[in-house]
Amino acid sequence: MWDRVRKSWARFLGSSRAEEDGHGESTNTDKHTHKDKRTHNLFEAAAVYVSACAEDDQDQIDEAAGWVSPEALSFGVSELACRAVIALARERDESPQTVARTLLGLPAA
Repeated sequence: MWDRVRKSWARFLGSSRAEEDGHGESTNTDKHTHKDKRTHNLFEAAAVYVSACAEDDQDQIDEAAGWVSPEALSFGVSELACRAVIALARERDESPQTVARTLLGLPAA
């Protein structure tokens, strides 16, 4: 947990230093590029967040979590879960409830 706090604080300090620079260019030597400066929508954040969780990539999880508010990320993850369950249900020719319970390891209702 403290590692996440430390990384977040370092990113914050890096971004405030870049603003103080006055040139709009980052003085930060992170791996971030100009591409990272664009805005991200909640569905993109959710997709990156969920795939990073599946791959256990903490850096990517932290980055995606910073793109949108926690509430927006939660909504995006929920929407992604719904769409994934529906797609799997259609593929398996099962009900969404059956698929969801199977994915969570719950007994059939």
